[in-house]
Amino acid sequence: MSVNRVTTRTVPEGLDRARTPLRGRDAELASIEERLDALGRGEGGIVRLEGPAGIGRSRMLAEAAAAARGRGTRVYEGAADPDGQFVPLGPLLEAVLSGEEPLSGAQRLRDLATAPGRRFWLLQELGDRLREAARNGPLLVVLDDLQWCDDLTLLTFHTLAAGLSSHPILWLVAVRAGSVPSAVRTTLDRIRRAGAHELALGPLGDRAVARITEDVLGDPPGPDVLRLAHRAEGVPQLLVELLGSLREEVVTIDDGTVGLPAGPPAPRELPSVARRLDQLSDEARELVRTAAAVGGTVTVALLAELLGRSSAALITAVREALDADLLAESGDHLAFRHDLIREAVEAGLPLPVRQAAGPPPGRAPGDTAEADRLRAEAAELAATAPGPAAERSLKALELTAPHAPERPRIVAETIPLLWQTGRAAQARELGAAALAAGGLGPEDEAFLRLALARLAVQFDFSEAVRQARAGAELPGTSLAVRGRLLAMLAVGLSMSGEHAAAEQVAARAWETAARVGDRTAEATLTTVRSAVGFHRMDLAEAFRQAERSAALADALGVSTSLWLPEGLWHALLANTTGRTAEALALADEGIRIAGEQGRTAATRMWLMTRTRVLLETGRLSDARADAEAASPAAGDPGPGNLADVTLRYVMLRVALHTGDRRTAEAYAAEARRMRSDGAPVVRHFGTWMLALMADFEGRPDRAMAELDAVMTSPAADRPAYAGLIDPADAPALVRMALRAGRHDRAAQAVALAERRAVLNPGLPFLAATAAHARGLLDNDLGPLVSAVRLYEDCPRVLARASALEDAGRKLAATRKPEAVPYFEKALALYARAGVERDIARVRRRLRAAGVRRRPSPARLEGAWPELTPAETRVARLVARGLTNRQAAEHLSLSPHTVGTHLRRAFTKLDVSSRAELTRLVRHRDDGE
Repeated sequence: MSVNRVTTRTVPEGLDRARTPLRGRDAELASIEERLDALGRGEGGIVRLEGPAGIGRSRMLAEAAAAARGRGTRVYEGAADPDGQFVPLGPLLEAVLSGEEPLSGAQRLRDLATAPGRRFWLLQELGDRLREAARNGPLLVVLDDLQWCDDLTLLTFHTLAAGLSSHPILWLVAVRAGSVPSAVRTTLDRIRRAGAHELALGPLGDRAVARITEDVLGDPPGPDVLRLAHRAEGVPQLLVELLGSLREEVVTIDDGTVGLPAGPPAPRELPSVARRLDQLSDEARELVRTAAAVGGTVTVALLAELLGRSSAALITAVREALDADLLAESGDHLAFRHDLIREAVEAGLPLPVRQAAGPPPGRAPGDTAEADRLRAEAAELAATAPGPAAERSLKALELTAPHAPERPRIVAETIPLLWQTGRAAQARELGAAALAAGGLGPEDEAFLRLALARLAVQFDFSEAVRQARAGAELPGTSLAVRGRLLAMLAVGLSMSGEHAAAEQVAARAWETAARVGDRTAEATLTTVRSAVGFHRMDLAEAFRQAERSAALADALGVSTSLWLPEGLWHALLANTTGRTAEALALADEGIRIAGEQGRTAATRMWLMTRTRVLLETGRLSDARADAEAASPAAGDPGPGNLADVTLRYVMLRVALHTGDRRTAEAYAAEARRMRSDGAPVVRHFGTWMLALMADFEGRPDRAMAELDAVMTSPAADRPAYAGLIDPADAPALVRMALRAGRHDRAAQAVALAERRAVLNPGLPFLAATAAHARGLLDNDLGPLVSAVRLYEDCPRVLARASALEDAGRKLAATRKPEAVPYFEKALALYARAGVERDIARVRRRLRAAGVRRRPSPARLEGAWPELTPAETRVARLVARGLTNRQAAEHLSLSPHTVGTHLRRAFTKLDVSSRAELTRLVRHRDDGE
């Protein structure tokens, strides 16, 4: 039964932002909250938030300000605007002199701001006032739209941020991505060199889009509504405004699902686009409207001809339209930043103008000229704007008759564009339907299978191999497409863990690529060579090939890459060999670029990669946040093999380190599924995860039974495996084996670690893991102390803490006082990482050594230095008798988050019950 209704909750201006949940930004919020926690501990700094127009920068700033106020932090908020650049220092003065608690001496600051020649004294006075305010508690200074700030505001901001860096002041600034004035770019470069934390806001993923759609419409969206929502390409502002257009449409609710019986609404003006148009000069507004009337990409020369002016006379208007984020450069053409922006501008034109200047309405299948034009535009946009490119490619497909000879090739062009913009399920359905239709020539089928193989890389390694192999075996295909299929097959085999087969296929592919001069295939095959070198433990060669591959891919442009992007492997390789800072920098840059270009698939892949890096550096909360942000969507094709070997593995490790049994059991269930996957590497990860789980449960025999298959006969083409995922796993494996009485397996792990270190003398991390493993096997203090020393300059926090703990454990057997410093250093590292299970274990070792760490009430004077502000608030509420759910409601958090904070507080305070916590709170806070 269908019930018709007119939706009235979709008008953007009517949405209550305070009540509309923020969706899809968990990782970014977690990062900001981590900086706020550090601010609560007296650590200042700078956070730079970057993203294109409409991506939600201002909403993120508002959420951060609310979170800071909830912690008792004073907040100063200011924002620049395009018309305010002639008011020197306006945004910063607005921030510190308005609001509920302005800085002291406000009148003097205003007088100095308006007095000529007094800018130096204004800067000094402002610094003194902020310094004075910071003595009374931490401060958060928020500046929005830095790209519109005047030069004096920019100068004052980075001068004060540098001069007050030792004070508890956090500067949170937001700037539009892309082209900014040179003074703004200089300021951004300066704060980056000063160590600013950078967050790039990219398009929202499918799950966030679906949840926002349900928030706005009040019920879960059906497929037709989701197709409409996906036209916003993950831009929150456009999404909400697009859904707002439904306020005049009749929608149906059938079994609790919202549908569009009359099809998608006609294009309408959007409020944000109208506001940006209104802010333009008359000349720039006329130029943008003319471009919308023409449609598609357009040259400046054509606009000049239509407007009756010279191209040179349009320079200012073009720059204004670019700065307003309405238009974007695409080679020597201009294109609208987003199809919805073009449609919104076009909708505001008089109908006769649209009909006279734009393409004829009502194009029907068979209009090959228009389809060719759209394909050409899609090809031009693919490298820098895959979202608009995908929309043009889909429109070209709509205009192509079902049995037209060019249709399969258009489908093959559309699949990677849909994948890159987060619509993998739609891409797979499109390709499967084209193959099922039959009647394809060998060349067309080969192109389709190449596109489907590329699509499968992220989700199903075995499917990528199957599609690439089927395409490569087709008779009568051109050398060019066969070479790319062979390169894709080599990638799939390599990612699956079949490196000998990958090397054989790559040799054939190299020959073919060389004959046709295919540099794209060369970049991909160079990555395969790097992976083969890694698994043969020739890491110097692996790095040479990885760097060459990444350089080739960068030079070619990401849209042409067969494996998107090659840099992912470079980052994973750097992390696995202890070059963690390099890996993190590569991942951060990859996320930033992918976000700016609207590449949802690449952003998720980079986030998955970064989870591995963050885990090893001891940033577990950040790793968990990245994993949650990149977690597979319900409609993703395949099991998500890349997620298997990154975020699922990471989430299990995080759960084990924090003692979260329920979460660990959930990911152990995933590991059992992984163990039967078609890809050897996925099976291997699943096996290691199950071994870790069994060891966590106190079943070392079971752990070794899980590993027996991979350790009995490690594949000749991947000796780097042999039971291990990462070199730092060697000590863990030795411990497992010794506990299980399997000295042979422990010796095998040590031999492998030592061989890897000897073959790669330039990597001290590998020497550290080998010494650590050897010390455990021989129960010898010398190698353990050597491992501690070798780990000192390595950012692998958890590995270093483990070596310190093991050295302390060896010393404690005979020289307890000498063991204490090792345990204390390990405890400090574990505490920084928030690994509650490891913290509790080291505390027990310290107690056994005669040390009990509990600060005295007299020294604390009511403070809680062990806890973050969030943990302190939870502890105090629980001590008042509130349940987790009641505390969650009081703090506007989820019960799960409250439980996590409480569990960490128990571990850090060394208490084991609510009653014990209550007594401690009363003792400290009330002096009872």
